[in-house]
Amino acid sequence: MSTELREPPLMRADNRLPGTPTKTKKRRAYSATGSSKEMWLLLLPALIPVVVLSVYPLVQGILLGFTDAAAGYNRPVNFNGIDNYTELLGNDLFWQSFRVGLIWAFSVTILQFLASMGLALLLNMNLRFRGVARVLALVPWAIPPVIIAIIWRLMLNPTAGPVNSTLAALGLPSDINWLGDPTFALPAAIVVGIWAGMPQTTVTLLAGLQNVPSDLHEAAALDGAGAFRRFRSVTIPSLLPIIFAITTLDFVWNFNQFALVYVLTAGGPGGQTMLPMLFAYNEAFKYGNFGYASAMGNVMVLIIAALLVFYLRRQAKERQS
Repeated sequence: MSTELREPPLMRADNRLPGTPTKTKKRRAYSATGSSKEMWLLLLPALIPVVVLSVYPLVQGILLGFTDAAAGYNRPVNFNGIDNYTELLGNDLFWQSFRVGLIWAFSVTILQFLASMGLALLLNMNLRFRGVARVLALVPWAIPPVIIAIIWRLMLNPTAGPVNSTLAALGLPSDINWLGDPTFALPAAIVVGIWAGMPQTTVTLLAGLQNVPSDLHEAAALDGAGAFRRFRSVTIPSLLPIIFAITTLDFVWNFNQFALVYVLTAGGPGGQTMLPMLFAYNEAFKYGNFGYASAMGNVMVLIIAALLVFYLRRQAKERQS
């Protein structure tokens, strides 16, 4: 039998065996748990309004789209499955409004981007009174959409508006009913939408232009590149992430536009400016078909969600590359 004696394990300076959990580790675990609880307690004042005012109405709206809810005193609400959606598939007026909405959103987004890029390039130049010009460029951003629509209704008035008065002074046709003629109503609304949405796009692009390294422009100039070539080869590639982000967000905002077009034309004349949001609003509050209108809203939410998923995936790929 071996009589070899084993040496006792080495003791630490604090008289603990190796591997014994320390009070410091316990304190860290406790502090991590405590900080997590404190974090949620601090977030509650911000989360409660979001849940009550955004998440809960959204969930209620989604559920309402699967019911036959309609206006009426003590009218029972029954679950009708996908009946609203099958009826929606055959509603030509809704898909007509959807087509108008796409025309509106794409036109306003693209033209707004082009105008905002030109204005941002101008405001980025070292011009006199540049600060005043930048402040003036933000004026439409400070005006509510309803007020913007009222101002433009007055300007586009066929008899007393300054637009037709200016055309008359130039010897051009001046009897155009801009918001009442089916030919001109949508183009006129698009112009108003461009003017109303330019400030945020201009500010975003201007911030991007100021972050483009000047060394790249100087190197391109030394290589003999002109202003247009520098803009195409240096400025645009540097702004691509910002351009993609702002145009995607602008499209979502424009597709969901309601107040501006509602005050301008209320969807007329003849449905030429009837955006999907206006169509769903009329279905709910003019005809009282709440369930059917909620189904329309759900379809639009799915489309917007698909656009956002596409945007987020594109952003993730750009970050990985």
